[in-house]
Amino acid sequence: MLELLLTFPAIKPDLIEWPFRVRWYAIAYIVGLIAGWALVRHVVRDDRYWAGAARPDVDSIDDLLTYSTLGVIVGGRLGQVLLWTPGYFLAHPLEIFAVWKGGMSFHGGMIGVLLATIAFARQKKTSWLTVLDLASLAAPIGLFLGRLANFVNAELYGRPTDVPWAMIFPGSDGQPRHPSQLYEAALEGALNFAILWTLTRGGALQRRGLVAGAFGVVYGLSRIFCEFFRDPDPGDERIGGVLTMGMAYSLPMVFIGAGVVAWSLRGSAARA
Repeated sequence: MLELLLTFPAIKPDLIEWPFRVRWYAIAYIVGLIAGWALVRHVVRDDRYWAGAARPDVDSIDDLLTYSTLGVIVGGRLGQVLLWTPGYFLAHPLEIFAVWKGGMSFHGGMIGVLLATIAFARQKKTSWLTVLDLASLAAPIGLFLGRLANFVNAELYGRPTDVPWAMIFPGSDGQPRHPSQLYEAALEGALNFAILWTLTRGGALQRRGLVAGAFGVVYGLSRIFCEFFRDPDPGDERIGGVLTMGMAYSLPMVFIGAGVVAWSLRGSAARA
């Protein structure tokens, strides 16, 4: 009989229950956005990362936080509605606005942030790729915290397994499963940030798109890898008997990101 070496921690999904509910998932979003804002302000302020290259004004990063927050929330929710569970929300349209119940798509949030960075860049008359590089550098922080919140909520857990670190998640069918949320936190969040921060310290921000492209490659590959261990979402049928929807949505990120990296390494991509 399998002896589990890890026990699911008894952590309630609500940090505060009275006089109003504050969920760990909401805290993860808030802390991730604020930490990302602080990091971007630090990077924009320090010319060592830029070698005199053009970038947004430090004070404008406060506005970027607002743009990014709207992009994450609106894009993440619409992504969940349109990309993952359109049938459910078509039958329950009012549930679209019940964001406090959860249900946010990373890929939708990514598109939302992309549009937000373009709008911000147009208003501030700066390069949208520069802004996207900054947003990409900050994104793994939110991904790391968000996956930890998924773990605390005992949601998006992994496939049944007999590995010694398997867990039985509350509300599941009682089978030991991969703690795939922790795999995603480590790869999509921690590893991704480590790579992007190393590139940034090496001068990557001096070339438009290099950090953003690297983010797309690392996240896409990490998500595809983790999908082999993550239990498919309801209604998530394999495409062609091979790819999950998560893989299908992440695969273009790898190719597009690799293309952006290749373009950014050309001399013409250096920031003016």
